[in-house]
Amino acid sequence: MITTLTANPSLDKTVTLGAPLAPGHVQIAVSTREDAGGKGINVARVVAAAGGESVAVLPLADGDPYAGALDAAHVDVRPVRIDGVARSNITLVDPEGVTTKVNLPGAFLSSTDVDSLVSAVVDASESSGWLVLAGSLPPGAPASFYADVITAVREHHGAEAPRVAVDASGAALRNVVGVARPDLIKPNHEELAELVGASLAPDDSDRAATALAHAARCVPDKAAAALVTLGSQGALLVTAEGAWVGTAPRVTVVSTVGAGDSALAGYLLAQDDGADAEGSLRRSIQYGSAAASLPGTQAPRPEDLPTTGIETHRVN
Repeated sequence: MITTLTANPSLDKTVTLGAPLAPGHVQIAVSTREDAGGKGINVARVVAAAGGESVAVLPLADGDPYAGALDAAHVDVRPVRIDGVARSNITLVDPEGVTTKVNLPGAFLSSTDVDSLVSAVVDASESSGWLVLAGSLPPGAPASFYADVITAVREHHGAEAPRVAVDASGAALRNVVGVARPDLIKPNHEELAELVGASLAPDDSDRAATALAHAARCVPDKAAAALVTLGSQGALLVTAEGAWVGTAPRVTVVSTVGAGDSALAGYLLAQDDGADAEGSLRRSIQYGSAAASLPGTQAPRPEDLPTTGIETHRVN
């Protein structure tokens, strides 16, 4: 069982353009689609599509239009009732796969809402192998929210507590790394650089080498492991036992929205299957690449995964 928390869910609206984005001009859309989004929801959808067990905790108001899209995603959910509705995220995708996103603010969470979410996660994560805390924090949630959730889950479940993966950025990630020492963090190379206070190198040709140096400042003291997505250059996995890097296959990029979430889901599915570090990294790259080749924020299925073009090896 994989439990996910999405504190700031979104109704993802994807608009596919017939020409490159031209600011200030009227353009015609080739197609549109709506998906129940938010990082934790995306992870749960991928797990469900693979035949795995998952449960998704999220705030959800009665009558929220988001509920219809969530029903279509066929995800087992544990909603926490709030007053505000889920935000919308708008994604514009041009014929070359270049993505432009406009993310709206989320619903405000009261202190009661925050406490209810923490309690719901504690209950839902019983007997889970992994707990995924993913995405941005909505207005009203403290920067320490993810650390607070981890503390509550570990205090309640003790030795039976699930392993915790965190996919966040900015203050939400800074406040959990080192304080609660998650079992896994899943930043991209830009988010990892921000986490350690480093500037991105002008030469972006070898993201893995730079990310490895940055991850070494976090693993294993502040986080037990780091899965770092590197975009078209693949991904990097760093644990206390070593580091592995993998290249991404060549795919036709349709939408990068949700690719990182799928990469995390692929890693967790591999872990639950008993795969070793290198095998888990490979599965992560397969899922992330498959997601990038699909429109909107569709959850890739096992039959969508690329089987060639991925090379993994240990780097230290």
